Amino acid sequence: MTGASTGCADCLRRAWLIARLSGHIERAWAARRPLPAVLSLADDELIAALAGEQRRRIAREYDRFDAALARERCVDCGLTAICRCAPHYPQRLRDLPDAPAVLHLLGRADRFEQLIEADGVAIVGARRATPYGIEQARGIARGLAAAGITVVSGMALGIDAAAHTGALEASGSTLAVLAGGAERAYPASKRRLHERIAASGVVVSEMPPGTPIRRWAFPARNRTIAALARLTVVVEAGERSGSLITATLALDLGRDVAAVPGLVTAPLAAGTNGLIAEGARLIRGPQDVLELLFGADAPRVPGNAVASGLPADLRALLERVGSGQDTVAALTADGLPVDAALAGLAQLELRGKVRRTTGGRYACLS
Repeated sequence: MTGASTGCADCLRRAWLIARLSGHIERAWAARRPLPAVLSLADDELIAALAGEQRRRIAREYDRFDAALARERCVDCGLTAICRCAPHYPQRLRDLPDAPAVLHLLGRADRFEQLIEADGVAIVGARRATPYGIEQARGIARGLAAAGITVVSGMALGIDAAAHTGALEASGSTLAVLAGGAERAYPASKRRLHERIAASGVVVSEMPPGTPIRRWAFPARNRTIAALARLTVVVEAGERSGSLITATLALDLGRDVAAVPGLVTAPLAAGTNGLIAEGARLIRGPQDVLELLFGADAPRVPGNAVASGLPADLRALLERVGSGQDTVAALTADGLPVDAALAGLAQLELRGKVRRTTGGRYACLS
């Protein structure tokens, strides 16, 4: 299925129109016009409402739209197009009043239906995240992926990228929803992560290939993230964070929302602590997420989730830290050279498996 395009002409035309009017939608959004109201308009209404002096020209382009050319461009970019007329279009997205007309998929499109039918969990949060937030997002995603849960996020800097990375570390499933074309990494600094997600999971966008990035496309992307997931977990968010938009959208769709707590004095914890104060489930690790999803029947996070993908010497060192030998002195008491212990701990820190705490102790990350 990868590289094949199955979108119908009407849906492909709608996706083209959204991209063609992207600058006009940007101005409407900046003027605080509700995005769902704009994206819910029929094609002719959208042109009339937004195109202004260009509406006749855009209407002519609309009438001349070439669906075959759009499909060919998708194939050239390695994308699969699934339109909302298709029976395998995600049922969860149909809950949206402004559901994307087309999903452009990069990667394992043959696994997309399987991934979205699973109990997906969205993990979102601040771009300028703290080391604590990165550790939490990565550890929660790693544990969930090891338990067979699909991790959904937006591949942004900070929490999003950490969540995808954690899922990949457990050789699990992850799905990235982008604001621009699925064929291009955004941000560009995450090109390698983009490649890794496409190799084992799926990158998704409602935008046709080559669509420029616009600010309004990020809240539009957030609605797709919220709709695809059964549960949204927020890890670090300021009082006006875009992640809170995703949480609000999830609540509007009847989905569960949870949050990882932070220091009450930390600005990046204001949003997450606020969600918890308003009734969101407090998340301490992946097991809390599984219990929220499945209740008393929740599976246990596999015991080897943290050690997944490590060479034998680092795995053994990690197991010793987890068993209570959590200082350099304890690790070297039975003859392990100090240099080897320090080098191994440094590697484990870089891989996000442990972090140094007070008193020179090390703690395993979930």
